[in-house]
Amino acid sequence: MQFASIPAGTMQLRDARSSSTRTVELIPFEIGTTPVKFGQWPNPGTTTNMQDSLPAHPVMWFAAIAWCNAESIAAGLKPAYVVNGREVHWNVDADGYRLPTEAEWEWACRAGTTEPTYGPLEDIAWTAADNVTGPQGVALKQPNDFGLFDMIGNVWEWCWDYADTARYGDYRSLRGGGWADKKWSCRAAVRRGSAPDAVLEDVGFRVARGPVGKHRDAAAQGWSAEADRLRAGIRGPLPVGWTPLRGLL
Repeated sequence: MQFASIPAGTMQLRDARSSSTRTVELIPFEIGTTPVKFGQWPNPGTTTNMQDSLPAHPVMWFAAIAWCNAESIAAGLKPAYVVNGREVHWNVDADGYRLPTEAEWEWACRAGTTEPTYGPLEDIAWTAADNVTGPQGVALKQPNDFGLFDMIGNVWEWCWDYADTARYGDYRSLRGGGWADKKWSCRAAVRRGSAPDAVLEDVGFRVARGPVGKHRDAAAQGWSAEADRLRAGIRGPLPVGWTPLRGLL
């Protein structure tokens, strides 16, 4: 895998449900220049060289976590995750492969830009406008200014964060949009969530690398376990469909 070094910075993350924003301070980290490809995915079956260049999909969040740990061990790195059933804990001091936080993902995607996309969609992303029937080989369109390809379009990418512990239980966040999405879903700030064991045809992942906190910390790069617990602690009558996450926090 090839990685790009992402500089430190400050950004605003917006929560559409609560109409709130928060400021996130990020330290430098590394992130893959492309999504993980079929050629890097375990036991993809018989594939051609062209298929090997496709982003791995469909990928469950749990499967992405397991892949990160296995690849870390194979590379002699400290695994980022401790897994106990559906409980997954992130060792923020680990140097192994991991899923980016939402703040890391958006900061890397924007690459210093403030517009909804880092370039014209037709130049940077595979979307519904291209009339393709599935994901395309990575790095066939233009990268952003950090040298990252396919941050928008092609496949949605898993992030580490919960989507919303008050409303969606253990759903995890997805970013970036996919090959079948209209332009309004293919923007740097758009987020989607799904169950960590969901099998979704338009979902893959990209990995980050490097320690971003101290041993036993439960917060890093815009994410906090305490904030997850506070959001899940909603009290009183719940709106229809809300399923606060409490058992795993």
